[in-house]
Amino acid sequence: MLIAFGKFEAMFDHLRAAEILAEALEDQRRLGWVSAYLSCYLSNTGDNDRAVETAQRALAIATASGDFALEVMATFFLGLPYFSLGDYRQAAHYHRRNVEILTGDSLHERFGEPGLPAVFSRAYLAWGLAELGAFAEGSARAEEAMQIAESVNQPFTLSHACWGSGVLSLRKGDFPEAIVTLERTLDVCETGDVQLVLPWAASALGYAYALAGRLTQALPLLEHAVSKSTAMKQMAYYPLWVAHLSEAYLLAGRLEEANQLAGQALTLARDLKQRGHEAYALRLLGELGARGDPTGAEHAETSYRRARALAEDLGMRPLVARDVACFVRVAE
Repeated sequence: MLIAFGKFEAMFDHLRAAEILAEALEDQRRLGWVSAYLSCYLSNTGDNDRAVETAQRALAIATASGDFALEVMATFFLGLPYFSLGDYRQAAHYHRRNVEILTGDSLHERFGEPGLPAVFSRAYLAWGLAELGAFAEGSARAEEAMQIAESVNQPFTLSHACWGSGVLSLRKGDFPEAIVTLERTLDVCETGDVQLVLPWAASALGYAYALAGRLTQALPLLEHAVSKSTAMKQMAYYPLWVAHLSEAYLLAGRLEEANQLAGQALTLARDLKQRGHEAYALRLLGELGARGDPTGAEHAETSYRRARALAEDLGMRPLVARDVACFVRVAE
């Protein structure tokens, strides 16, 4: 339950104690479970290279021991750091792997989680596919996640399903649909006390509001998402939340604050090796340069070129399309 409440420091303390005991007992199965959840902690707090390493260890133990539950959770947790690193193809590979094996009775099995991994895997797969522009498959997985989650109506599970569906609509540019779904996500998080997902929902909904021209509603949510993630020390998507807030400030004409936050988002993304979020920050810096002083046109073009090159390398087709449109406007 510490995951659902976003209590990462307490989570680490318990995991470290469990790891010491498991190693002393030479209990590989328990060490596998500790490694799986340690990967989740590391991913959420921004240490993605170690998160990959520990999840791979957990998956190897699961395979060797034939522990299906551990295999499911290790596979899910292995997808998370790849997502944060911007390797959406690899993240989708692991989340799709879970989707393919979690069918029938397994759809409603928790495997020790506070919610349903069948829904978590489908929600993350939908988001990853959205970043890659694979909207048809993403929509199918998001719809499956919603159907499963609705059948149990459990807040932690439902918040993930709504969030995955909402982000998919956001990446497609369907702002009305994104707003409806993300408003529900935020409501589920608040009424169900789902602290982990709350900043994700607040940032995505605030960003949808901003792009739809509803800045009065957008800014408080985006500011809350950044402050909430800071307080929780949740770094998995923090540079993206900062970039969302920066873009809203840009749309509101608050250019100085927008520039400051865009630079911060870029620095954080590079420090944390979050290449997908780096691409978003670079595109935003290009947009800021294009809208500012005419002398900033060269800087804007450079930022757009770097954003496009990175997005193309990562397969981020929606961002490539958006960046091309911005680049053409600067060139003109």
